[in-house]
Amino acid sequence: MTLVRIASALAAAALLSFTARGAEEMKPYTEKIAGSDVSFDMVPIPGGTFIMGSPAMEKGRGEDEGPQHEVEIEPFWMGKFEVTWDEFDIYSLKHDLKLKEDKNIDLSKQPETEKRADAVTRPTPPYVDMTFGLGHDGQPAICMCHHTAMEYCRWLSEKTGKTYRLATEAEWEYACRAGAKTAYSFGDDPKELKDYGWFTENSEGKPQKCGLKKPNKWGLYDMHGNVSEWVLDYYEKDFYTKTGAKSKEPVDLVLDRKYPHAARGGSWDDEAVALRSAARKASDKDWSRQDPQLPQSIWWHTDAKFIGFRIVRPLTEQEKLKNIQSKVTKEGD
Repeated sequence: MTLVRIASALAAAALLSFTARGAEEMKPYTEKIAGSDVSFDMVPIPGGTFIMGSPAMEKGRGEDEGPQHEVEIEPFWMGKFEVTWDEFDIYSLKHDLKLKEDKNIDLSKQPETEKRADAVTRPTPPYVDMTFGLGHDGQPAICMCHHTAMEYCRWLSEKTGKTYRLATEAEWEYACRAGAKTAYSFGDDPKELKDYGWFTENSEGKPQKCGLKKPNKWGLYDMHGNVSEWVLDYYEKDFYTKTGAKSKEPVDLVLDRKYPHAARGGSWDDEAVALRSAARKASDKDWSRQDPQLPQSIWWHTDAKFIGFRIVRPLTEQEKLKNIQSKVTKEGD
């Protein structure tokens, strides 16, 4: 196994094309995707330290959630909502390219960001409707492979000229907790979960439109439930035992294995215990069990109607890390 472990992935100077930015830039903003009427909101997440993982006595705790360890996090922005079909379709269905064709735009005279974005590989057409009739407008994109989420981030980064990517596991849990040390961002009582997330007890067996529940204290919606969210890291059950008592943004990248990658947050199809802030999920090849294609698609998980993703943007631009993350899973997951 070829393992690339980046222990200070967001801070190590050797990996960074460094652009210093002041804390005053950490404000909410809305990004409109060029060539469309679609936009998305980004929420500033302050830097700090937190205790990652769950305490031994937390109800429903998994063995892969410990030992607890302190992690230092640098500031970043995070999507207020999960990536929706409205956003994803511009990329996957080539809506931006079709608009350029309709307007007879001279592609050779486009801004460099557009030229680079046009060159990013797009998903192959699915053999069925990947919404599976569970809803489209304003709803999170589902059935996403890890590779798909990574390539979407690469496309969005090229199109906007900003670095968008998946969160690390540490960043994701830090943002989900929003300063809380309890099982959920709002406390320990799962009876309150219905006010903050969609899960088996209230989802009616399907994902729901983003933003209908209460946000956490940092203004992020649906961090608990709705769809499970891909993170950057490759999944290792005992990874926390290797990080030490204190670390800076551990990122675990494996370049030659398709499974498993880590997903966070739980989904509309999970019990409350799986929506805890520290809960971890590992991807599995059975998520594409019904895909009849040989080889199976690297873009779509036919049996994972519960998996989507959310994006982040680091305060410090990191071109080399962005390039590394775009090459993590060429075979998909």
